[in-house]
Amino acid sequence: MVNNMKLYIAILGLAAVTVTSCRKVLAPEPENIKTVEQMFTDATYAQGFLVNAYTLIPNYYDNSEYATDDAVTNQLNSPYQLLATGGWTSLINPTSVWNQSYEAMQYINLFLENSAKVKWAADPAANGLFNRRLRGEAFGLRALYYYFLLRNHGGIATNGQLMGVPIINKYQGPTDNYNIPRATFDDCVKQVYRDLDSAETYLPVEYNDVSSAAQIPTAFRDLTQTPETYNRVMGQAARQLFNGLIAKAVRARVGLLAASPAFNPTTSKWQDAANYASVLIDYRGGANALPSTGGTFYDTDVDNQSGGSNPPEMIWRQNLSSSDLSNQQEAQNYPPSLFGTGFMNPTQNLVDAFPMANGYPINHPNANYNPANPYANRDPRFRTYIIYDGSTAGVNNTVIRTGSSSTTSDAINKPNATRTGYYMKKRLRMSVNRNPNALNLRNHYIPRIRFTEMYLDYAEAANEAYGPTGTGSKSYSAYDVIKAIRKRALSPNASFNDAYLEECKTDQSKMRELIRNERRLELSFESFRFWDLRRWKVDLSKLNETARGLDVNGTVITPLDNVEPRSFQSYMYYGPIPLTEVQKYNQLIQNQGWK
Repeated sequence: MVNNMKLYIAILGLAAVTVTSCRKVLAPEPENIKTVEQMFTDATYAQGFLVNAYTLIPNYYDNSEYATDDAVTNQLNSPYQLLATGGWTSLINPTSVWNQSYEAMQYINLFLENSAKVKWAADPAANGLFNRRLRGEAFGLRALYYYFLLRNHGGIATNGQLMGVPIINKYQGPTDNYNIPRATFDDCVKQVYRDLDSAETYLPVEYNDVSSAAQIPTAFRDLTQTPETYNRVMGQAARQLFNGLIAKAVRARVGLLAASPAFNPTTSKWQDAANYASVLIDYRGGANALPSTGGTFYDTDVDNQSGGSNPPEMIWRQNLSSSDLSNQQEAQNYPPSLFGTGFMNPTQNLVDAFPMANGYPINHPNANYNPANPYANRDPRFRTYIIYDGSTAGVNNTVIRTGSSSTTSDAINKPNATRTGYYMKKRLRMSVNRNPNALNLRNHYIPRIRFTEMYLDYAEAANEAYGPTGTGSKSYSAYDVIKAIRKRALSPNASFNDAYLEECKTDQSKMRELIRNERRLELSFESFRFWDLRRWKVDLSKLNETARGLDVNGTVITPLDNVEPRSFQSYMYYGPIPLTEVQKYNQLIQNQGWK
């Protein structure tokens, strides 16, 4: 499927994919390759197929915000800026995950077809456990890749049907048929759920050491009742590999996608999505168990992890990084005065989405918003996530001046400076010092799935399925979950009368907008907004909302109403199938509107 891909095996012990357009197999010298059969006696080599699949997981921070109403970038001609301003085509598509996903699934499918023949360990019990765990990881990863393919490439095809992607669950060799049609969207979702069922069957919910036979999960006692053997395979050494809890979270993501307006929702689909997300909420401890530090996951609890453990907010994350590259976020996004290049410039559009400290939107009669003092008495998340004129940042609490009259390097439209009057603060650790004369790097990790996302998934689905205060089979509602999220943000250590939430609880439409706005704020700069707007199928005018800024020079405040226009067409609710694939395979039909 992937450009007539042929798989050949590198001597280093990992599979390497060769992409050609003429079905010519590159033939390394025999002494430099391994055969598939050699994986049966070389467990490290066999596991390398899954390692490759892990390395191809799409980046959590892809900076697609540059193509939304939340941000622009000072990297002129960046791929997402070109996409947002009219340059999105089926040939030039920075959102595409097509090739990497099918490449990863080649590794996964080859692994699944052969893993039972691998000698994973001399001890029969450990051998059985390894095979079970690794197969569970493979099924889970395949489901994850299908999710990304559906989100980025599913849509209304030229045949007028809601289509997904080709389902390929076997390894494709040189003589196999690559001309495979797209399955329906619903059939793809069913395939994801089947893979997740398999993952949950094979995997523990989490990887933890046990100290007695009684602590070994029941599903694995047929293979061992020895704690040491269980810990060797299913213990904490395996943390951050795909597990049962991650499978449940991926199911919640897929359920929400499938229920969304762009993908033909029904009430039952919203109910399914709410139920899937509720499993994660129940596991965390309920609606009021939202991790208190979840809103600042990128800075709090980073330095206190050991043995691969997760902070309370994390369901899945990448490994902790303390290398020289660990200040990459700060290098790219700190303001110039802090030795950064200020890539991510939040918009006034996003700033206006932050409510007042009393919880009311700034355009509400009870907001008490003062345009002459626009940053006063705002939701605390605003100053936590965004650097604005007069705010402080960095290890020395440097005052950042973004106004055009500022003489600092941070002023609007100076080299590497903001175009909107704002810099991103979220994702960054203010304890990082990038001054070459006093360089101080800090640990970082990149999330993959957070509990807050699951809470927001539930709130959205439950509101659609049951209304703001309906609970279905649970003891909590969309209202209860949003109340917990807003309390954490607005007044975590005190009682808080959320009058605006009370106003919304009797109106499903108003609650919908509130939930969407809370999602916008809580998941800001985490690569959700681009796809959220599309799965909601918002009005085209919203997709094309011009990015705005604000030039603040003391008491002189000048709106910047045309920082960057957007140029999306009505068919761009769905991403395209890559042009190169459509041209090669006549069974592979394109989404409507794309050439």
